[in-house]
Amino acid sequence: MPTVWLNSSTCPFLLNGFPGLEKAHHLISLPLLMAYISILLGNGTLLFLIKDDHNLHEPMYYFLGMLAATDLGVTLTTMPTVLGVLWLNHREIGPAACFSQAYFIHTLSIVESGVLLAMAYDRFIAIRNPLRYITILTDTKVIQIGVGVFIRASLSIMPIIIRLHWFPYCRSHVLSHAFCLHQDVIKLACADITFNRLYPVVVVFGMGLLDFLIICFSYILIFKTAMSIASTEERTKALNTCASHICCILVFYVTVVGLTFIHRFGKNIPHVVHITMSYICFLFPPFMNPIIFSIKTRQIQSGLLRLFSLPYSRTRL
Repeated sequence: MPTVWLNSSTCPFLLNGFPGLEKAHHLISLPLLMAYISILLGNGTLLFLIKDDHNLHEPMYYFLGMLAATDLGVTLTTMPTVLGVLWLNHREIGPAACFSQAYFIHTLSIVESGVLLAMAYDRFIAIRNPLRYITILTDTKVIQIGVGVFIRASLSIMPIIIRLHWFPYCRSHVLSHAFCLHQDVIKLACADITFNRLYPVVVVFGMGLLDFLIICFSYILIFKTAMSIASTEERTKALNTCASHICCILVFYVTVVGLTFIHRFGKNIPHVVHITMSYICFLFPPFMNPIIFSIKTRQIQSGLLRLFSLPYSRTRL
């Protein structure tokens, strides 16, 4: 039987929901929809609060705004196709749209790692050199860091996504998820994909792992500085400013490591577990980050109280 070569510029890919659970897709979509709405409301509120509240116009909250914007970006990138598959059974996606979605998903994942690193640098300067904090982390410097994080991520992912347009696809064009990922698409290519297999490993270890190690080293220095503070109250106050950031780091890296281990060593685990872990990896950090900062950060709590008490105050007037 002759091999059928699929032209990547014309033949669509087929997205997948939860294989074997197609009849339950509408039911499965309900918790996902609630998670998406919570993410949009939580991160959208944080962005509005940071923009509107002058008490939050500080480097720490600017970086938090970048984190919230990144989480919104990941959510808005995956949500349309996920709900389209689960609600309408709309599985087809054109190659250009698929490759673009994969590009934004992977780029924003690296952006999130970079923003967490920038937030660690912010806490490092605030605790190690508090008197020069404002002069070091000026608005211009914060913008430069944010632009640098985005450029690093966007350029690092571009080579493997561009190559997807060149490959012929002669295998089944059914993907594993309800959104496009590079590692899924590349399995369908009938060409030499050595570069696309090795390059992501270099990116993960060269950026993700390096970011994590620098964050850990930063916190070793932060804890060393905090322990040298004579006043117990001041020491506790200094460490409390890092609590929310540490929680976000754990949420992000634990989910990524968990997903990596399941894909690498969970060959005997049911496929539905792999898919579920992918959703957890993309939904759990954006869902938890606004909650963590709302609980752990007093200034955010005060801003939320002012924001939601304003309509009540106006009605009384």
